[in-house]
Amino acid sequence: MTDAQHITDAFATLLQPARFKDYGPNGLQVQGSPSVQTLVSGVTASKALIEAALDYKADGIVVHHGLFWRGQDGRVVGWMRDRLKLLLTHDINLWAYHLPLDAHPEWGNNAQLGRVLGLNITGWFGEQNIACLGTAQPGYANAQQLADHVAERLGRAVTCIDPTGRPVQRVAWCTGGAQGYFEEAIAAGVDAFLTGEISEPQMHYAREMGVAFLACGHHATERYGAPAVAAQVAAALGVQHHFIDIDNPA
Repeated sequence: MTDAQHITDAFATLLQPARFKDYGPNGLQVQGSPSVQTLVSGVTASKALIEAALDYKADGIVVHHGLFWRGQDGRVVGWMRDRLKLLLTHDINLWAYHLPLDAHPEWGNNAQLGRVLGLNITGWFGEQNIACLGTAQPGYANAQQLADHVAERLGRAVTCIDPTGRPVQRVAWCTGGAQGYFEEAIAAGVDAFLTGEISEPQMHYAREMGVAFLACGHHATERYGAPAVAAQVAAALGVQHHFIDIDNPA
């Protein structure tokens, strides 16, 4: 068991949230019990995750997608009321880290996705350097072969736009909804770009520029950072940790 403040401090030291201009508040979003014995990690602070955390008698939850975002309706009604009621009734602390969790060079979403897929990081790009440049060794005969590997590793179907069928060795990737980084990845000279989602323009960019685009699932690509960071903090502070993966096909 440890003080909740010690967990807040440990996350701040590891993730350095003050460095980032983000879309919502990073750090402790909902204050609960002053002490924590069991920490749960997950992707999104959904009602399903909070309810699952209750089964572990969790005192704290850490997620990538928290409750509060810039520009949202500030009223505590509907789903927001239901989630907050569960957290406050059961005295559960909620920590959330968005871009800081994407960007950590070892335990973050992008670094951990590279580890899961066997991609080697050679550099970083994009807004606040959260996206990865790297290589696939020894490479793939084409982007569809890479997509098949990704699908097997992540356990979900991958949308693959492979306009040339050429070999893939130089890759870029950014978890979640990072399709907007595709043009920057193309400019960096990669053979393929991997992210969670695809929007209508990316298909045309892929075909016109001859660079493959793989949409691998927003949730599926972001399952690895929160448990990796939480495990480090839990081990350092002597608390229990459990990762709960709430199924999400998006």
